[in-house]
Amino acid sequence: MKPITPDELVQLIPSILWTMSPAILTHLTVSSSDDASADGSADFADRASMMEVRLQAQEDEITLLKSSLADALRKLRLHDQLLPLLKQQLIRSNRNSSGNDKTSNLGRKTLSRRKSIKMFIRGRPITMYIPSNIQNYEDLKMEPPFERLELDWVYGYRGRDCRDNLYFLPSGEAVFFIACVVVLYHINNRTQRHYDKHTDCVRCLTLHPDKVRMASGQTAGVDKDGKPLHPCVHIWDSTTLVTLQQIGLGAFQRGVGCVAFSFDSGAFLCVIDDSNEHMLSVWDCNKGTRHAEVKNTNEAVFCVEFNSNDSTNIITCGKSHVYFWTLSAGQFTKKQGIFGKYKKPKFIQCFVFSLTGDVLTGDSEGNILTWGKSTFQIMRQTRAHEGSVFTLCSLQGGAVLSGGGKDRKIIRWSADLAPERECEIPENYGAVRTISDVDGEELLVGTTRNAILRGTFSDGFVAIVQGHMDEMWGLATHPSQNIFITCGHDRQVCLWKTEEHKLDWCITLEYGLCADFCPNGSVVSVGLSTGRWMVLDLLTREVVSESIDGNEQLSVMRYSPDGSFLAVGSHDNFIYIYNVTESGRRYTRFGKCNGHSSFITHLDWSKDGKYIMSNSGDYEILYWDVAAGCKLLRNRFESKDREWASYTCVLGFHVMGVWLEGSDGTDINALCRSHSERMVAVADDFCKVHLFQYPCPKPKAPSHKYEGHGSHVTNVCFTHSDSHLLSMGGKDTCILQWRVIRGGPGDSREKLASTSTSSPEPATS
Repeated sequence: MKPITPDELVQLIPSILWTMSPAILTHLTVSSSDDASADGSADFADRASMMEVRLQAQEDEITLLKSSLADALRKLRLHDQLLPLLKQQLIRSNRNSSGNDKTSNLGRKTLSRRKSIKMFIRGRPITMYIPSNIQNYEDLKMEPPFERLELDWVYGYRGRDCRDNLYFLPSGEAVFFIACVVVLYHINNRTQRHYDKHTDCVRCLTLHPDKVRMASGQTAGVDKDGKPLHPCVHIWDSTTLVTLQQIGLGAFQRGVGCVAFSFDSGAFLCVIDDSNEHMLSVWDCNKGTRHAEVKNTNEAVFCVEFNSNDSTNIITCGKSHVYFWTLSAGQFTKKQGIFGKYKKPKFIQCFVFSLTGDVLTGDSEGNILTWGKSTFQIMRQTRAHEGSVFTLCSLQGGAVLSGGGKDRKIIRWSADLAPERECEIPENYGAVRTISDVDGEELLVGTTRNAILRGTFSDGFVAIVQGHMDEMWGLATHPSQNIFITCGHDRQVCLWKTEEHKLDWCITLEYGLCADFCPNGSVVSVGLSTGRWMVLDLLTREVVSESIDGNEQLSVMRYSPDGSFLAVGSHDNFIYIYNVTESGRRYTRFGKCNGHSSFITHLDWSKDGKYIMSNSGDYEILYWDVAAGCKLLRNRFESKDREWASYTCVLGFHVMGVWLEGSDGTDINALCRSHSERMVAVADDFCKVHLFQYPCPKPKAPSHKYEGHGSHVTNVCFTHSDSHLLSMGGKDTCILQWRVIRGGPGDSREKLASTSTSSPEPATS
């Protein structure tokens, strides 16, 4: 075949352009010199006004079209820059075509070598440029990393919306749950074990009469394809953590709200699901078969128990009702509690049995009502608390403990309901959600602000477990110490110690969405939902600097490697750059990176501290020369060999393989490269944490997958020594600390892969 001459190649360009979309050609004619990644040359107010009009019409499609045009223009500019090089190569090829075959073959190989590859997000092509040190991209082999993760610690407790979920075992362990994990925490040794066989959020928990076996129920959820997953109840051994029975798979709807063992021998399990009728069912624990079932009520149900003296009787309570059930020959009969002359409360929150067999209920009016065991009528009303009575706990000898909502009091009552002692828990822990007796004197108290307290009436109470109370997004680890910081929608900024497994301090600000430690380790910056950001001194907790950039939420804070700059990424599409002096205590505006078409999601600094790589909500990858005045680098090809101090951008050549084929752009919320640059951890939208080999530039790369979160995982971060990985859940308010296990000489990637992916696919809450 006759070689194409340079002149012929130039003549072909108009024909190529003619085949392009008319919309693209029109745009090129009007603005051939503009950068289509953003209206960088236009005034910000005009651009914002234009975007408002477009968003009202069809926001998502317009954004994607704009980004596609940006790619087209960048390719044209790159083509113009590469044209002289192609001419030279063609001339050299023509000169050698009739002579040196070896040189000719080398020329063809050079021309055919791939310089870029495309990945697709929501159908939109994104060009990734291959670094120069990768000669044969097609021959790269992706394997899972030698390292693997092991759950080390769980921070948090679900008390805000669950009841009766705190028990004390003879082993000295407190048992409670958060997200998909049931935690067994030894209160004296300060160690944790974990029952981790649930595939979605645990909702309820109960202890067998033998004080060893436990039952826990989970919600339903959906898988990553939107298919519903059935809720179920697990019966398991608290000593060995072995699952003994899985009850009701496919029989419950939406989730399991309440569970209770029969008091005699624990042979039966009572379950109430979250269906519209809140179905009440009784199951044979040994056989795993359903013994009886009945529709309960369309109203909310808070509690269920077998009668302590007769396992054929079951009691349920909830919104505006107390029901007394009798089970005979597989059939239920129901008697409704009669309030008579007493005011009917809106909610019956809890109940226990007295020594005489009467039923004591706590309600939303602050009263304890005594119900006759055979009359189903109120025998007595006792004023107990201001606000709701959230929990009742029976003690040996007949005494009763009650926990209040509004007044946050714990009151000890005699068997005939005479008040004996009382105390009040600190306001910052919230209301009393549940009480568990340790030894008759010492108590464990779960609160509505997701804390567990330990103490006595005489000595007061201290927190042994604490957690966030709302969705979390901000996470950062210290550059040299084993501590990390978190922030979220509960307005709390918390500093945690990874070795002691405890909260060091917590302060209240605004909605915190991002954070980063200064490289010198003395201060931390926190970005808020209002555009404000603050710098806190780690020792004094004082605000040493405060600024505001725009009026939209901040999504990322990132210091340069030497700490001389701070980059602040905002939802107003800008990256604000600050000079940092006085050891991180003084900040002055240096410049602003203007060019993204959507909100900033992630950014990283180069190792020399001169450049920034950033991602945005419309899946752009842009590069900036900070030293040159925050200049947008229009030729992305020139940044393909740049080395990055951190890698948290979810879009980039080095992390292409973490995306599944056909992924939505929101399927991955965050990722983090290890300091060793050997692995990358990924937080996805389906409750999973993944561990990949780094770099990970090829599709369908294998990974180790880990479960435990019960909602979208919002962030991940390695500790400074890569000894641990922190992962943060969104709605599950849970922080999981994973120990990084190094691969030994006898390990193989295949063995690690089979070990880490043996558990079932997790669900999305």
